[in-house]
This record gives sequence, structure tokens and C-alpha cells, in this order.
Amino acid sequence: MPLHKVLFWSGFGIAVRFWQLGIEMRPLFQKQTLWVYPLFATVGGSFGYWLEGVDKRQLAILAERKQSLLEKRQRRAEREAADESNGFATAS
Repeated sequence: MPLHKVLFWSGFGIAVRFWQLGIEMRPLFQKQTLWVYPLFATVGGSFGYWLEGVDKRQLAILAERKQSLLEKRQRRAEREAADESNGFATAS
């Protein structure tokens, strides 16, 4: 798991908090609400960690599917070559 992606999503969580406070037109830093920034960073980092896992699983599925398609194409090409050598013309 690349750490820079988790750090990016943590920063994104903090940016969301800044955006929220900007919409509400409230001060960005108040002594009573400073505990919320680590919470938003944790939620953002957790989302990034989860999203990275989703990305890995999808890439694995795509690689498996690509391999099966390449094998299928190879079998088809071999079958067509065998048919042509036996004198059967295929209409493609």
C-alpha cells in the first residue's frame, strides 16, 4: 500500500473540513473544534486505504480477464490454422 495515497486522502479529508467551514462561514481554527481535523483526516485516510484495495482487486480481475481472452484468441487462431491446413475455408 503506497503511503502517499493514504496521505493524499487524509489531506483530502482535512480539505473537506475546510470547505465545510467555508460554506458555513465559520472560522477555520477554533480551540473547541480542533479535535475534528484528525477525525476528518482519519476518515479520509481510511477511505483512501479502502479505495486502494478496490483498485488492486479490480486490476487483478482485469488482468485475469485479459489473460483468458488472449488464451481464447490463441486457441481460435490455432483452430483456424488447423482448419485451413485441412482445406476448410472459414468465413470471418
